[in-house]
Amino acid sequence: MKNFFDAVFFDMDGLMVDSEPQWLESEIEITAKYGYAWQSEDQVACLGGPLTRVGEYMYSKCNQVQSPAYFTQTLIDVQAQKMRRQTPFMPGARELVQELQSHGVKTGLVSASPRIIVDAVLENVGPSLFPFSISSDDVERTKPFPDAYMQAAASTESEISKCLIFEDSLTGVQAAKSSGAWLIAVPHLVIVEESARVRSIKSLAQINYEKLNELWLDFQSAI
Repeated sequence: MKNFFDAVFFDMDGLMVDSEPQWLESEIEITAKYGYAWQSEDQVACLGGPLTRVGEYMYSKCNQVQSPAYFTQTLIDVQAQKMRRQTPFMPGARELVQELQSHGVKTGLVSASPRIIVDAVLENVGPSLFPFSISSDDVERTKPFPDAYMQAAASTESEISKCLIFEDSLTGVQAAKSSGAWLIAVPHLVIVEESARVRSIKSLAQINYEKLNELWLDFQSAI
């Protein structure tokens, strides 16, 4: 009997890399030009994207002085520039990916950010860390829809119901749940309730291959 997940997929922002502080900086900078003081609750409201929704949110908060598309594109441009300069890993993230790969586990990076931002991150962390990545530009519907994770499973010739996803935002969690995969949430500024197919942890540093192997067996016993 198979004793591990078919594949393991990782979200990017706030999960693999500590980019949320940079997103906050970008959001503050952009909206300040139009007289709006971006607050922590605004960041929570926009956490996980999609970026078109963030653009619409900025549009409403900035008295509709520019179009939603303008705010979306400006945020993409400003954020991509920041992430090319510096994109630190979240604790335990790189180590977990490399350990899984050393055991022959298929992995992939699945993000709701556009390709320009995903590539900016990969330029910093090393493009060879993941065998493939999926951005919002690579699917018709990005998160909270499950399309990107379904595509990731197809790319690795895996059965999505036997794959594991790591996510940090409610948008990403919804996408993971909708896909039918197993989920480990590492919540950032939000609360994720555990269920039969969902576990919640505080940091990727808590997880390694051995613990995931035990979790797979635990999941199977619950079916």
